[in-house]
Amino acid sequence: MTQWTPNFICKLTRATQLLFLGKASGWFLRGTGCGLLIAMALGCCVSSYAAEGPPMRSLVDQFLFAPAKYPVGEWTPTELDFQDIDFVAADKTRLHGWYCPCDQPRAVVLLAHGNAGNIATRVAWMRYLQRTLRVSVFAFDYRGYGRSEGKPTIDGTLMDAQAARAKLCELTAVKESDIVLMGESLGGAIVVQLAATSAPRALVLQSTFSSLRDIAQVHFRLLAGIVSKTKLNSTEAIAMYHGPLLQSHGNKDRTIPYSLGEKLFQNANQPKEWIEIANADHNDWLTQSYVNQLDRFIERLNSRSK
Repeated sequence: MTQWTPNFICKLTRATQLLFLGKASGWFLRGTGCGLLIAMALGCCVSSYAAEGPPMRSLVDQFLFAPAKYPVGEWTPTELDFQDIDFVAADKTRLHGWYCPCDQPRAVVLLAHGNAGNIATRVAWMRYLQRTLRVSVFAFDYRGYGRSEGKPTIDGTLMDAQAARAKLCELTAVKESDIVLMGESLGGAIVVQLAATSAPRALVLQSTFSSLRDIAQVHFRLLAGIVSKTKLNSTEAIAMYHGPLLQSHGNKDRTIPYSLGEKLFQNANQPKEWIEIANADHNDWLTQSYVNQLDRFIERLNSRSK
């Protein structure tokens, strides 16, 4: 009979990791990491181990996230005005982000990036937001990403986003209700949770999903019942948000199917706007048509406030 020793679990975890890095690296790198949900089944098998040994992250956490640590990325970007900001999550994890201020900003934006990479791999997008869209942006790295300490977990990333929002309020002297929450892919699920607990000025979602359970049903249908219904259930959370929503999705997205974006949108309250990005895969949402519509969305926010 197999003994569930710490050494055995480490070997089992590593073997599963190697399997999926070989067979599902496309999903892993394109943004969500949700293609690795078979690890959740193993998490259920070994969950009793926590009581016998030192605390460890769940296998869901170990396989879901694809962090890139410093120095990966463009850490000395040109044509981007930014300030290095250090802040601390509620559990004392030390975090890092970039505050990119703008004179007389049209909006103040909290930016939650997708699963792969870090803030320094999204310089072009931040440059556009600051210089062309004319908004002040605070982009932050979840624990374990970029220069942020710790290791990523689902609960930890939500804690990190809450701390980032509080820090942005401090930096700009605005209230939470004055901040536009913007999230890409995994970041979209995270900011939806924030919007459900404290309504922002507006919510902007790009290529995000309805829930982890739904992603499991697409990629690993036989294991979908193992996935918790409550973890990153954006469909339920978005129903608690009442405010302007702009949501976009590529109609050729192979990582997060277009239908899952539609499902999330259908459960959202008015006022809301949907943008279908033609022939776009998961990371192809940055088109001229999209940024033009985003520009008009920000302009309408300002018109409502006058």
